[in-house]
Amino acid sequence: MPRTYTIAIGSDHAGFKYKELIKAMLLADGHSVRDMGTDSEAPCDFPDFIRPVAEAVARGEFERGIVLGGSGNGEAIVANRIRGIRCGVCWSEQVAVWNRSHNDANCLSIGQRTVTADEALRIVRTWLSTEFEGGRHIARIRKIDGV
Repeated sequence: MPRTYTIAIGSDHAGFKYKELIKAMLLADGHSVRDMGTDSEAPCDFPDFIRPVAEAVARGEFERGIVLGGSGNGEAIVANRIRGIRCGVCWSEQVAVWNRSHNDANCLSIGQRTVTADEALRIVRTWLSTEFEGGRHIARIRKIDGV
């Protein structure tokens, strides 16, 4: 049986639809999920929902974070402002593999306007099932984290 995680998830209005789809899939797969908002497609400011996801992951309350928006770029920027977070925008399963295997990312960003719903679900599953390779990448992670 695949490993399950504790996951914090959040989006703005432009990522709300995929957040709800991803959350349902994660729960069906046995993961523990906390939704940090938003709760509708009404316009809102993404930092209000993304920062709490990243902060909760950085504090160790959750093992992984998933953030969503229109492109995923602003969401990744906000998440990466939090020390200890390594968040990348993933637009394909291959990018999700590299995000985890090379960068030991603990946060995933997806743009609802950039991939189909089915692709988003596959990206999340791939990202969660990919292990960090370690090896030569460890020194790079230390440099990213300023250690």
